[in-house]
Amino acid sequence: MSVDVDKSAQPPADAPPPQPEPIKAIPVRHYGRWVAAVVVIGLVALLGRAFAAGNVNWDAIPQYMFNADILKGLRNTLLITVLSMIIGIVGGVILAVMRQSKNPVTSTVAWFYVWFFRGTPVYVQLFLWFNLGLVFQYIDIMPIYKDEWSDFMTPFLCALLGLGLNEAAYMAEICRAGLNAVDEGQTEAAHALGMSHAKTLRRIIVPQAMRVIVPPTGNEVINMLKTSSLVIAVQYYDLLQAAQNVGRDSGVVVEMLILAAAWYLIATTVLSIGQYYLERYYARGSSRQLPLTPLQRAKARLSGGFNRPGGVG
Repeated sequence: MSVDVDKSAQPPADAPPPQPEPIKAIPVRHYGRWVAAVVVIGLVALLGRAFAAGNVNWDAIPQYMFNADILKGLRNTLLITVLSMIIGIVGGVILAVMRQSKNPVTSTVAWFYVWFFRGTPVYVQLFLWFNLGLVFQYIDIMPIYKDEWSDFMTPFLCALLGLGLNEAAYMAEICRAGLNAVDEGQTEAAHALGMSHAKTLRRIIVPQAMRVIVPPTGNEVINMLKTSSLVIAVQYYDLLQAAQNVGRDSGVVVEMLILAAAWYLIATTVLSIGQYYLERYYARGSSRQLPLTPLQRAKARLSGGFNRPGGVG
């Protein structure tokens, strides 16, 4: 039996293949996200309404925002934060190198230091520094300095030592983790090229370790800014102390605490921006293409480059 085929219905042999029909994609509906967003916005609105209707004199906050006592307390808070972090970073680097040393005495001393300061609350340490005059009646660094301990250990010095030495214990672990993150082959290769140990540490190890050290260090700076509020225990005049004094004198205690919180948030925001750009700087050693900064993204959107892939800044 034979079948007749209509050859006129067949496409010619040299004709291009038919194009597939376009896929009609239907986006997945995430109704749960919409419900969650509405619930969250509703809760935030209720919280804001409760604060707005509360017995809080909100006009007092901008009124005392730039009060001289408040600004003095803020300046002292930033000063003690910066100086304590300098002591902490320098001490942490020294302790990390001591922990890495093959000398059992130095490594044991560093381990004991980290163990003690991480094992006791910083609040207790501040009180110990403040009352150390019970043990040492005088400080005698002949022929440089000699004085009674109570006159030597001022609230500022007590706060500085209490915060800085405690921070050194945490920074030691951060620095040690960064140094251990660098592959040993980097050190062997540098030594094979004739570099000394110090030059290898400075030119090879530290730059690579920084991308591991910088993020937790930035976190420690922000944490130190808030922890500095504990120095009120040793009568150091910081932002919290200033807010309490102004609030007690003016009768707006809670409002001044809210004002202090606002200044802490502002300082934390500035420090967070600095941490972002510092991390980005040291990430250049491991990433060939860095994401755009917020400013670069804004410029790209203004120029119409919404779909342009991120490039190196």
